[in-house]
Amino acid sequence: MAEGDSPTIARLRVRIAIREARESAGLTQAQVADEMEWSQSKVIRIENGDNTISINDLRGLLALLGVRDKNLIAALLADARIARRRQRAESVWWREPRFRELTSEYLLRFIEYEAEASEIRSFAIYYLPGPLQSREYAAALTGMWIGEGELDQTKVDVLVEARSHRQAALLDRLGSVKFFVVVDQSVLMRPIGGSAIFAGQLRLLIDLSDRGLLGLRMLPFDLEVPIANNGSFDLVTVTTDRNNDEVMYRENGFLDEVVENRAETARHRKRFEQLWRVASNEGDTIAFIRKRIETLEATLSENQS
Repeated sequence: MAEGDSPTIARLRVRIAIREARESAGLTQAQVADEMEWSQSKVIRIENGDNTISINDLRGLLALLGVRDKNLIAALLADARIARRRQRAESVWWREPRFRELTSEYLLRFIEYEAEASEIRSFAIYYLPGPLQSREYAAALTGMWIGEGELDQTKVDVLVEARSHRQAALLDRLGSVKFFVVVDQSVLMRPIGGSAIFAGQLRLLIDLSDRGLLGLRMLPFDLEVPIANNGSFDLVTVTTDRNNDEVMYRENGFLDEVVENRAETARHRKRFEQLWRVASNEGDTIAFIRKRIETLEATLSENQS
């Protein structure tokens, strides 16, 4: 399927257009629901991407919102038709039952966008982003929560496999996608899984950098500029035939969400660029990682002697 015909991107274009047209018209979601004789939850689900919109509903909604541009209307109706198509279940790994059952709907939606992305940006303050994790690091990180009433070994295995699929998909697209990451120094200091597993994880980061996929910068402990109190977040840039749009994913351990609001994603993109500028450059960051690997390997040697 051509990128311009992707149901994922088509759905994004329709949702953003509807939301922005409603806001330009000065209408609330409740007012739209009243005028269209819908429930308010239907409007919310359409704007959030939980439901696609039928062609007839879209025609009526665009008329209500005062959209008169015939070319724009035709383009959105075409997008709505594409958006209602679904990729065949066997064509994408994340539609397999075990991933759909054991992974949050928001993460699955973000993975769809990730598969279409031209650029990905992550700011990480606790651990490395999922697509950059080795299987061993991912298993150690996720397996910490077994027995806490949240995870069992089956779910851990599925989540680890999902992260491996995401990494493989990025490597398959070398040259067409770039991953920019800013990490707090603590992420590179915390030996999740023990010295051997963490050293292997750090070697993977160097390999991904050498292969041209990854641009990595570190916020050192001794940074002399203030850093805003941001939680971790991920941004993907998806290129459409009309715009470059960004989508954000963030989680706090209990809840996760996908954010498609342009104003909010723009604020986070600006924050990412601020952090990128003040962080150690890629060369210094890789040099730090190499020294960290040496320290971990020395610890392993001491323990074995």
